[in-house]
Amino acid sequence: MHHLFGLVLAQKDLSRAGDLFSLEDAEIEGSLSEALEQIRIISSSADYQTNDNDQAVVEICITRITTAIRETASIEKHGRALVALWESCLEHNLQPSGKDEDTPHAKIASDIMSCILQNYNRPPVMALAVPVAVKFLQRGNKELCRNMSSYLSLAAIAKAELLADHTDTIVKSVLQGNSLLLRVLPALYEKQPRPINQHLRDLTALMAQLDQAEQRHLLRLFQTVAKKKEIGVLKECIPFLFGHLRDPNHSDSILNILLEISSYEPAALAAFLPTLKEVGESFPGLIGQTAKIFGAVGHIDEERARVCLMYLVNQLANMEHSFHHILLLEIKSLTDTFSSILGTQSRDIYRMSNSFTAIAKLLGQQLENVNASGARVENDAEAESPVLLDDLKSVVNGNEDDEKLQVKIQAFEEKRNVDNSTPGSARRYSLGQVSKEERKDMRFNRSKSLALHAVRVKGVNSESGQDEENGEITAGISFTEIYISQENDKSPFGVESETTQLGNSLISHQSIHYSESANLPESAKEKALEGNAEAATSPVEYQDKLYLHLKENLGKVKAYVTEMGRKIPIPDQCVIEDTVRSCVAKLSFSCALKGHYCLYSKSSFTLTSRQPPLWIHIMFLFQQSLFAEPLSVHSSSVQVLKALWEKTQLKGTHSFETAMIQSTFPHQKDLDHVQMHLEEVRFFDLFGYSEEAGAWQCFMCNNPEKATVVNQDGQPLMEGKLKEKQVRWKFIKRWKTRYFTLAGNQLLFRKGKSKDDPDDCPIELSKVQSVKVVAKKRRDRSLPRAFEIFTDSKTYVFKAKDEKNAEEWLQCINVAVAQARERESREATTYL
Repeated sequence: MHHLFGLVLAQKDLSRAGDLFSLEDAEIEGSLSEALEQIRIISSSADYQTNDNDQAVVEICITRITTAIRETASIEKHGRALVALWESCLEHNLQPSGKDEDTPHAKIASDIMSCILQNYNRPPVMALAVPVAVKFLQRGNKELCRNMSSYLSLAAIAKAELLADHTDTIVKSVLQGNSLLLRVLPALYEKQPRPINQHLRDLTALMAQLDQAEQRHLLRLFQTVAKKKEIGVLKECIPFLFGHLRDPNHSDSILNILLEISSYEPAALAAFLPTLKEVGESFPGLIGQTAKIFGAVGHIDEERARVCLMYLVNQLANMEHSFHHILLLEIKSLTDTFSSILGTQSRDIYRMSNSFTAIAKLLGQQLENVNASGARVENDAEAESPVLLDDLKSVVNGNEDDEKLQVKIQAFEEKRNVDNSTPGSARRYSLGQVSKEERKDMRFNRSKSLALHAVRVKGVNSESGQDEENGEITAGISFTEIYISQENDKSPFGVESETTQLGNSLISHQSIHYSESANLPESAKEKALEGNAEAATSPVEYQDKLYLHLKENLGKVKAYVTEMGRKIPIPDQCVIEDTVRSCVAKLSFSCALKGHYCLYSKSSFTLTSRQPPLWIHIMFLFQQSLFAEPLSVHSSSVQVLKALWEKTQLKGTHSFETAMIQSTFPHQKDLDHVQMHLEEVRFFDLFGYSEEAGAWQCFMCNNPEKATVVNQDGQPLMEGKLKEKQVRWKFIKRWKTRYFTLAGNQLLFRKGKSKDDPDDCPIELSKVQSVKVVAKKRRDRSLPRAFEIFTDSKTYVFKAKDEKNAEEWLQCINVAVAQARERESREATTYL
């Protein structure tokens, strides 16, 4: 042993202990194991817990030893001695004596733990450490247990086999409240399923006590159990899974688990089909999973097949086009398996019709006929088949342009039959596992469906003589000016309207733009013009159901919009764009006042929503509130909104006027989701409703007294201390406190905790893409006040002292970012 180490430890000389840090790491590296053994002897003495001098000497020596081990990378050499000292702490009391007051041996255990377990990627070290580490889980020290759990999670990621022998201990620790270890159970289940199977029901009972992230880890465990086909233990948990299926945070994960179960034990889910149907109606985006589960249950017997077919056929008629092939695969698999349900005509239905809506209609009629009349004689079926085919041809041939543009189901069917090795065999996929060929077909079908929308849009635009150039299909609507129309004989749309007779009606200027992917024949334009001309000649009062409906509810609409307008802003512009999965609405909001310091006088706040029909509905109600008389389907504003609506809908679904009549007002649940989305994107940091002006105005226009202060040169908008995250692993606390100043176009921060410390690299606000609180799915107990700043090159994570302080920083940063962007827009405009 090095003579200084020997002197300090032998004499327990606190005055010389600090000199250990003057020695080079390489100079003392050879004597570290011997020193650790000497420390173990000292810490095991009877009076150690009351001897402050001995505790101080041991603490300094351990710090010096662990530093030297890290610097010289000699953990494998001294690991055995380090683990022996660590294990000796288990012989003593580790529970805190007071509030956050660790015992002397708990301090030793904590210091050694970080040195050992940071080497989680070194199997020889972890093989020594893990058997000791799991013993600390049940020693009553919560902080020690929490940190131990974080390190063990890393060890499970690196090499789960090391923890496998201790699965039972880990499960018991979880059941005692150490929920952090839930994250390791899926990996351990692969190695040691039996201890987890024995306690799976008890683990299920913890669901209500867990936060959202921990609940996801528990569901990951269920997914792993389902893949192992442990139906014996899963059967008891299936009611629990269906009980949480309506939770929007977990419905997708739970459906994946049920989908896995349905692939080998569909009978276990048969009793829960009504619940599954309700969930499919509540969450249309999950229809892909629910359809596959219905398809699996339908394969049990013919009676269930009929029930499941009716559901799938109804969904085929009503669902958006991205799910049609999944539904059609399940329908065809069932009709192939139970050919007696549709008889010989099922193949003709799939071949002859190239419209999903037509297929659904014909399948529904056939199912009703079969249910009503029972099994038919083969000759009768042959006699009736020409009638069925005639009906089918009339549907298909009703529009020759549609026929040319839509997908041929026959090609899809033939390709699918070639892929199947056995005739009539049913092909099944788990969620998201559709083959590449089918994905290609789905994208192809989607483009065809959109091309059909282009046909209809061309018909609308041909009224005003517009001739657009080739390009991608987009649609937009702009509400940029609201004014009183007193002198004009025509509305600002350039189209005659019954609303122009109202001298003092408020009209919102709107424009719509389309571009198409192909030039359409003149015949299509002529047909569209003829159809519109015929509609225009009919008296509105007798022909227009939308007009009559609005006439009955005009007062309610105006009152509703007045109340809703205080909670939800109306966008100035709406552009519908097509994405891979569905259509989205890009909405732009600006300030109504546009004062001297306005944040959005030259720019606008942009929001992307996956609920375009809801926003179109809101804009329609707002448009009606501007007029004293009810709008009709021929009103220019309605025509514009109708075209947008059709851009978001599949052919064959409800028309715009039907949808507006069936549901006069949006559901409150949908409006709540809109408000939540606006909160998530921090809209209300930048805008507020002004009761005095009766409109939505930006922060600066609503608070002119603050605007003058903010825009003073050199005047900081906000300053104070924040903690910046420094390490990769979110569950290991590593935060550095810095002093921040928000001023001008920059967020400045100092290298130290004081504003007198030198500056570090500032964050340029003009380069900030977004500012958000840490997403709920990532938020846990250790990050209640965190928020993130995303720039084009880096992501920063900061934490305030409390939630109120975090909200203040968020609002100020968002205002400053908007101000920087507005300043750039003004400079660009001035330059141009």
